[in-house]
Amino acid sequence: MNPTLESVTAAANRLVDAFGRHDTEAYFAAFAPEATFVFHNLDRVLGSREDYRAEWRLWEERDGFRIVECRSSEQRIQFAGEIAIFTHRVETKLEFNGESSVTDERETIVFQRRPDDVWLAVHEHLSKCS
Repeated sequence: MNPTLESVTAAANRLVDAFGRHDTEAYFAAFAPEATFVFHNLDRVLGSREDYRAEWRLWEERDGFRIVECRSSEQRIQFAGEIAIFTHRVETKLEFNGESSVTDERETIVFQRRPDDVWLAVHEHLSKCS
């Protein structure tokens, strides 16, 4: 594996792992402040990491939202210069107010190499699998 591919793979794995542990600090640290988010369960685009963090807190407080586990499969990484496009299928075990549920979704996360050679996510798009 080449060093650039290794770096993006590691960044994607850290992000998915933090999400699966409900480690909000590590999870949100994987995104650039200006990152945008498109989720099938929201009626609007979230225009920044802080917008998403506020929505996440609302889900926790209002809905008892908690990630229990996350499994990533069908991973693929494409490059466009300093941009890496990570796609995968993601199965997530969640809790809402103590009730368990499982989602099956496809996700695209766009990473950008920063001047300090760190890859941060700058866009996430989540859609339901049929």
